[in-house]
Amino acid sequence: MPALYVMIPAALLIVAVAIYIFFWAVDSGQYDDLDGPAHSVLFDDQDPQHLAAMEQASGHKPEAHKPQPDAEANVEKPPHA
Repeated sequence: MPALYVMIPAALLIVAVAIYIFFWAVDSGQYDDLDGPAHSVLFDDQDPQHLAAMEQASGHKPEAHKPQPDAEANVEKPPHA
C-alpha cells in the first residue's frame, strides 16, 4: 500500500510530461507536413520532376525551371536504371 503513494504521483507526473511534450510538438509544427516525406521517397533526387511533385503535394505553385545553356540540355536522356 505505501508503494501506491509513490507510484500514483509518479505516473501522473509522467502523463503530464508526455502531454506537455505532445502539445509542444504540435505548436512547434512537427506535424505540419505529413505528405511531403511520404511522397519524396518515390522520387529520385536527380529527377527534374521531383521538385514539381513535392510542390504539388505541399500545395505550392511550381516554379518555372530555367533552361540549361549548353547544347546537351535539349537532348533527351534515357531514364536512370
